[in-house]
Parts: sequence; structure tokens; C-alpha cells
Amino acid sequence: MSLIAQFREAKQNLEKLKAQVKELEQDERLQKEIEFENELRDLMGQYGKSLVDIIAILDPASRTGQAQSKAAPVKRARKVKQYRNPHNNEVIETKGGNHKVLKEWKAKWGADEVESWATILD
Repeated sequence: MSLIAQFREAKQNLEKLKAQVKELEQDERLQKEIEFENELRDLMGQYGKSLVDIIAILDPASRTGQAQSKAAPVKRARKVKQYRNPHNNEVIETKGGNHKVLKEWKAKWGADEVESWATILD
């Protein structure tokens, strides 16, 4: 894009923004918000309070972080599985797959076969 085209586009955008600002200045809601903000700042100055003080008064939990903190997700407990080897009737119980004997069985007979031997305990 040429420099003159960029200039014209920027000028157009500036005119749009000026019109938007003029429209907002006419809005009664904005006038009320500005008036409220000015009166609030005057009142804060009169009593020597900062915005942080006002928030602490109106919402004490936000100051300690209680309002924004969410409960940590609860980790789901693993269920105990009992494996019974049909070849030698040996039984093991484990919550995970990192059991030495279970790994040996899976290496020897295959993971799908060994998982078919599992029973979930409550």
C-alpha cells in the first residue's frame, strides 16, 4: 500500500472515531457515569481513601483472594484391580500398571490377554 493510501485510510478512520466520540458525548448514560466517577473520586479524596480501600470495604473476600480462587480439581482415586493368572493361579492387586509382576505377565502373554484377567475391586 502506498504512503498516500495509508494516509487517506488513517484520516478516514480518524473521522469515524471523531464521530463515535461525539455520539458518545451526547449519551446520557455516559454523562451519568462520568458524574458518578467524579463524585466518587471527590468522596474518596474527602475521606482519604484509595480505590483499593473501597474495594476492601465493599468486597473483603477479593482482598484475600478468596473471591477469585477456585477449588482445585479433585484428583480421582484409582481403583484397585485384581489380576488372577489362569496359568498358575497367582493373584496380584495393583492400582496402576507399574507393577513388576504385571509387567512380566504382559511381556509374556500380551497386554490384552493380561487385562482380560483383571477384576476391579471396590
